[in-house]
Amino acid sequence: MAASPSSTQNSVYRFVSNDLTLRIAAVDATEVVRQMQALQKTLPLATLGVGRAMVGAILLAAQLKEGQEVGLLFRGNGPLGTIYAEASSDGAVRGYCPEPLYQAPNAADAMNLGQAMGHGTLSVVRHQPFQRQPFHARGGFGAHAGTVAMVSGEVGDDIAHYLHQSHQIRSVVSLGVYLDVFGQARAAGGVMIEVMPGVEEEVVDLLQKNAAQATTPVSKRLLEGASPEDLIADYLRGIPVTRIPHQAQIRYHCPCTLDRVKRALTTLGTGGLAEMVEENHAAQITCQVCGRQYQLEISELTALLQEVRRNSLH
Repeated sequence: MAASPSSTQNSVYRFVSNDLTLRIAAVDATEVVRQMQALQKTLPLATLGVGRAMVGAILLAAQLKEGQEVGLLFRGNGPLGTIYAEASSDGAVRGYCPEPLYQAPNAADAMNLGQAMGHGTLSVVRHQPFQRQPFHARGGFGAHAGTVAMVSGEVGDDIAHYLHQSHQIRSVVSLGVYLDVFGQARAAGGVMIEVMPGVEEEVVDLLQKNAAQATTPVSKRLLEGASPEDLIADYLRGIPVTRIPHQAQIRYHCPCTLDRVKRALTTLGTGGLAEMVEENHAAQITCQVCGRQYQLEISELTALLQEVRRNSLH
């Protein structure tokens, strides 16, 4: 019997094959993808892209040490352009696309994420804390990023390619977001199976055979009531595994706060803040990464302006 949504949608499930040559993670991420869509008002293509990237980041982060994070930055030359997602070992995750309202001009391409992303690169960074402006870091992430070419723009294939090119790890990465006829996320989740060095080729052959037979998308399996344990069973028939305790509870999280918004506004200087005060109405500020909105009243803007003026005198 499938686990209840309240339990499966809050946890990452981790497993290891009994011969210690396969490392497995699975997750039902429906709720966090729904929260992302509600915050950013993403249309279908952005929902698919950001949702899959968030699931991939969650699965990668499940194998990190305590206090570590992983960030995924997809830079394509297509109209959807850029997708960013990051997740931490403690279950926090967020995602962002600067073109949340993009729609394909042709109905036939309405769900064609690969075409919307185009050709480009995937950069993956580990072991760094959440950054306020991940897109403005030099070279995307700085010196600790691993960058590979995107092979399809479908996210899961690109992550598997990254693992093989950067870490010599063969893998099965299956990510999915199921949208209803109104474009709303109804299910989201994924499976990641990493093949460790020393594995017997018979195990790899069996894994590949199982993967070829697992033709139902993971998002549809979740919609039908499957648990993360059910998802991995589709790929691991004939391969005994053991579940590893994993305490992290996944949740949508962005470190933006009203105080950080105010600090960002001070970078406008006295001229920019004076203009906002002269407009004589509250300022609406939206976090570009999570979509949360903050409102600053005239009195708060005036106080910021006075603070910047005082600091300029010193």
